[in-house]
Amino acid sequence: MAARERVYRVARRTPMIRLDPVGRDLTEIYLKLEVFQPIGSFKIRGAANAVGKLSPAEMQDGVWTVSAGNAAQGVALAARHAGVNASVLVMDTAPAAKINAIKRLGAHIVTAPHDVCWQAVEAHASSLMTGRMVHPFDDDDFISGNGTAALEILEDLPDVDAVVAAIGGGGLLAGIGCVMKALKPGARVLAAEPETAAPLAASFAAGAARRFDAWTASFVDGAGGRSVLPSMWPLMQRWVDESVVVSLDDTAHAMKLAAERCHVIAEGAGACAIAAALSPALRERGYKKIVAVVSGGNIDLSRFAALVGACPPADGRSL
Repeated sequence: MAARERVYRVARRTPMIRLDPVGRDLTEIYLKLEVFQPIGSFKIRGAANAVGKLSPAEMQDGVWTVSAGNAAQGVALAARHAGVNASVLVMDTAPAAKINAIKRLGAHIVTAPHDVCWQAVEAHASSLMTGRMVHPFDDDDFISGNGTAALEILEDLPDVDAVVAAIGGGGLLAGIGCVMKALKPGARVLAAEPETAAPLAASFAAGAARRFDAWTASFVDGAGGRSVLPSMWPLMQRWVDESVVVSLDDTAHAMKLAAERCHVIAEGAGACAIAAALSPALRERGYKKIVAVVSGGNIDLSRFAALVGACPPADGRSL
């Protein structure tokens, strides 16, 4: 409850809607719309809780994080509410929409290649940054804040069978999984990963934390890390049932579907979860009610238009 109080000082409770209101399919798919957070992403939940727990002494030199864009916005907004300075180490693959949003929030931006940023993620430190690091996922307080999304899901849909969310570092899935396994242990918690960056699927296959050697950058910039951190692996094993790997084409189609049917703009990571919910792998399981967490909507509109414009009409493909 303490985490929830801190989260809602900055974040908001988000709505959940059904993807196909007509009900043509036996499986009902719902979208948890984190796109309506103040920063357009779930990351504000973890950031609000993590920054909210820091003392003034811990924040005297400011706070910083490393991010593909969304965690940076979350920490920047949480820092603004706390009245402290924020700096962000941002991957050079971050879209302009996310960079511009970080600037509007007043954070100092340091841009670096993806490898340099991921090294900071793994080391929990960077020589490029000063102040108190707020890790974007490998942090108990950040994870606890993310778990408030699961509390809302259970309040709105108590008979949910499965929740699927994209994985970048695993903080969202860890938060959701911890809550779901405690309050509704019969529900499945599923990860969604793009085919170009699927370290969790590789880790499940190997039975240990693994790097994804074939990692490739894509428009799914908010998910699909290079590896599962050893410190996050026990949480994934305990609270996540499996990973569903989806193609980039199916992810782009999910973007189009959400826009056409629900008037929702989903970024790559959010659409990845929708694509996983729609996948044959899940439909064959007999789930009645699936919630796909649309984790963010921060994508350059020109990129979004190009991606959905290349897809066939959504009505041409069934759920």
